[in-house]
This record gives sequence, C-alpha cells and structure tokens, in this order.
Amino acid sequence: MKVSRLTEKIKESNAKGRTALVPFLPGGYPDLDKFWDEIIELDKNGADVIEIGMPFSDPVADGPVVEAASLKSLENGVNLKWIISGLKGCRDKIDAGVLLMGYLNPVLQYGIEQFAKDAQEAGVDGLIIADMPYEEGVEIKKILAEHDISLVPLVGLNTSRERMKLYAKDATGFVYFVSVLGTTGDRDTLPEDVKKGLEMAQELFDIPVALGFGLKRPEQLVALDGLVDAAVFGSALIRHVEAGKSCREFMEIWK
Repeated sequence: MKVSRLTEKIKESNAKGRTALVPFLPGGYPDLDKFWDEIIELDKNGADVIEIGMPFSDPVADGPVVEAASLKSLENGVNLKWIISGLKGCRDKIDAGVLLMGYLNPVLQYGIEQFAKDAQEAGVDGLIIADMPYEEGVEIKKILAEHDISLVPLVGLNTSRERMKLYAKDATGFVYFVSVLGTTGDRDTLPEDVKKGLEMAQELFDIPVALGFGLKRPEQLVALDGLVDAAVFGSALIRHVEAGKSCREFMEIWK
C-alpha cells in the first residue's frame, strides 16, 4: 500500500508549523441539502483531513451531541450508500483527505469487498470502526489495503504498551488517540495522563498521532506541544453549526 493521503496531509500541515485540523460531521448533517456544502466549506477553510460519520442506531462511542446529530441523519434517510454516492459526486472539489468513521455493522451489511471498492472509487482514504478490536480487523484491514484505504486504529488512556505495539506494527494513515475514558463530547479540560499516553504513542508509532474526544478549543493543546500532530473535533463543531453559525467561522478559531 502506498503512503496514505491521510499521512501526507497531516505531515504537510506539520511542515508548515501547525497542527493538522480534522473536523468531524455526521453524514447528512445538518440536513441532506446542506451537508456536502458544509464539507466543501470545511475543506476551503483549513481542514487537512475531514471525518464523515456513518450514522448508526447504536452508537456506543458517541456522546449526546454526536448521537443526536447522527440520529437526525438516520431519520432523514442517510445510510452508507448515500454517503459514498454523494462523496463520489463532489470529491474533486475536496483537497483534504477523507475518512469515514462509524461502527462495524453498517460496513458488514454493505459487504466488505463492495464497500472497499466503492469507497476507493469515491475517494475515501481511511476508515475508523470504533467497535472493532484489532484481532477482528485483520481481514478487513487486508481488503481495505488492497484499495489504498487505511484502517485507522483507536488507542487511548487504557491501552497498554504491549497493545499499542500490536496496533503500531502495521498501522497506516494515522493513529487516533482517544483523550478520555468514555464517549465523545467537548470538555473544558483533558485528563492529566493524556500527555503520558501521547508520549507513548509518539514513541511507538511511525505515523502521525491525532488527538480526539473532548477537544473544544485550541488552548487545550498548548500543554501538549509537540505530541499532537492532528486535532479531531466533532461535538464542538456540531454545537456551532446547530447554533446557526458557519463552518468557516469555526475553522477560523483553530487556524
């Protein structure tokens, strides 16, 4: 598998002296008509990688803000086929890397082989499956790699060194470090042991390290200088959009 566009985009940003920005929006949010315009707006305003959520009815890793937005998308009829088809229609307008994030069931329902083929044709660079442990992802990772799609690992505060080494040995794209023990959602402060976990991830992985779950504002990263290659934010962005404000305004805060 060639070097992932996810890796390239994050390193390009880091080479310019800044943390790469990875905004997250659930597919079809805030509504079917506006969604792709919002994605293009994020791309035009500094997004290095864009994470599109695959709405699912049992989102065990999602906090209340992301869950409510995802359920709204499901009520509007959004599914994986809608997301992939829509992305295929506008991928040439998006310079950022594109990542899909969600749960295993919709991907299995789609069919792994067909999903990988269609996702590659649509320009998907990576996939996160939040409820899939390493051992169950070996075959899926192989199929995705044949289509130049990275299966991005999730590690966190309770991931042991041995376990992190397991993920690190064949990870591509970037590694997603989860800042909290719990679900997504913006928080005022991050746990003190995030720094120690990020130091271990930086030591063991030779791909960029992204921090997500709990990010609300750039100031949270000051104490983690040099340890975070990319910042992922979802709930704070959804709250911003929910308030009727633009994605451009939100991205200005993080530049």
